[in-house]
Amino acid sequence: MEMHSFKTYLNEQAELGLTVFDLDETLFHTKAKIKVMNGGKVVHTLDNQQYNHYKLKAGESFDYGEFRSAEVFEKTSTPVAKMIGKAKAIINNAFAKGSKVIISTARADFDNKEIFLRALDAHGIDTSKIHVERAGNLKLGSSAKNKKAIFRKYLRSGLYKRIRFFDDDTNNLISFKSLQKEYPQITFQAWHVGHDGSVTKY
Repeated sequence: MEMHSFKTYLNEQAELGLTVFDLDETLFHTKAKIKVMNGGKVVHTLDNQQYNHYKLKAGESFDYGEFRSAEVFEKTSTPVAKMIGKAKAIINNAFAKGSKVIISTARADFDNKEIFLRALDAHGIDTSKIHVERAGNLKLGSSAKNKKAIFRKYLRSGLYKRIRFFDDDTNNLISFKSLQKEYPQITFQAWHVGHDGSVTKY
């Protein structure tokens, strides 16, 4: 993998592009937890990265109370400074040229949309210029499968000649890149985001 040069983010071509950012551990470090329940008792407490890989056992279910709380997100999430800076530059550049930027989160709907969007705006993410796709609403299985369905929805539109995706989870990046076979006419770029916000091409 090679380190990414920030200048290439702004080297847009004439064709429309789609840029996708993951939310948790990519743009923000989150403290929200997902509980694993069994028989009314908490058997595990998972952070975002653990949740992405956890397989429910017989009798288990997820409790998303904290994960759906916009207030918990606003009060406890901390921005990943390097990625927030990159996102703001990309959003402004893409918006000016007619390209699109979305945030694709593994979460389902928040309990208060206004509070969640206010938290993004407070850190310089202009929510009037982006759309947030809540992959958790799809319930297709893993986070990677849910996000893949969202990518496919946009790619099927035929509007975009290139798509790039920033995520901390390599499973999501692998799933994203597998779509290249379905859409060989589109340029795919996958970027892995480190804990400190450093970015490498995947």
